[in-house]
Amino acid sequence: MLRDHALLPADRRAELPRNRAAVLRWLETASLPLADLQEAGVLRRGLDAISVTFAGKKAAANTVLRKREVLNHLLELAVEEKVLPSNPLREIKWTPPKSTEAVDPRTVVNPRQAGALLAAVSYVGRSRGPRMMALYACMYYAALRPEEAAGLRRENCQLPDEGWGMLTLEKARPQANKRYTDSGEAHDERGLKHRAERETRPIPIPPVLVAILREHIKRYGVADDGRLFRTAKGRPYTASAISRIWQEARAIGFGPEQAASPLAARPYDLRHAAVSLWLNIGVPATEVAQRAGHSVEVLQRVYAKCVEGQALQANNKITAALDD
Repeated sequence: MLRDHALLPADRRAELPRNRAAVLRWLETASLPLADLQEAGVLRRGLDAISVTFAGKKAAANTVLRKREVLNHLLELAVEEKVLPSNPLREIKWTPPKSTEAVDPRTVVNPRQAGALLAAVSYVGRSRGPRMMALYACMYYAALRPEEAAGLRRENCQLPDEGWGMLTLEKARPQANKRYTDSGEAHDERGLKHRAERETRPIPIPPVLVAILREHIKRYGVADDGRLFRTAKGRPYTASAISRIWQEARAIGFGPEQAASPLAARPYDLRHAAVSLWLNIGVPATEVAQRAGHSVEVLQRVYAKCVEGQALQANNKITAALDD
């Protein structure tokens, strides 16, 4: 109700049934005035509230930090609109929960496992899996984010008959509620993450992905706007559909123990597997960062636990130095 009505501009609000209108009136009367957030006790109760789940259990650290950031943005807007004299959140001494950005190595598949999963996607449903296999392949072989794959167009692809090809990313299509997008569509075009609005990102792609994309285009064509990936009715794939098909593929491609493990639990883990592979085979961090759309600093922090063999190399170097 809040997302579909109360928090939207008036011209985008859905019609509110009578029973829900009564609930909304109760929410309005039961809610505290915004000015009350200037009281430390009230603000602390708010921070306590975003630190637990609806079931009353401790929320994940990243979830708490994200909600705290949203609260901070709202308070900054209130200051900008002259509703509050200052942001009271800055005056609260609150210790945020410790979070980690590091990728869990248990989620990272090796090339053989990735190949088995991509093959398994082709067996999901009559046409859903086969139409989506190339999308997942882009996440693994080119380390694309799901929204980057969703925005991929034929004009972005150099797919030679032989050898390596090239993807030149320029747009992403993240999913949102269509009432919150300017286009009125569930997917809105945006610039690339961590990039200026018109900046592109070239990604060399191996022959195996070139072949997969050529076959996909031959079999399914492209949308009117050149997009490679869409449903049989021409609609973009939703995040829930991408996740659902992936879970079905894991059940086909993995044994019971692997299917119950964190290994490639999410489609996004294919991207993590790609970056981890590049780092482990010795591709320079600067090149990996460029292809993945990260800074080198973020890359090394996020994937530190996925780089294997460094401890042994370090031990050998120390041994050699001590023997001199």
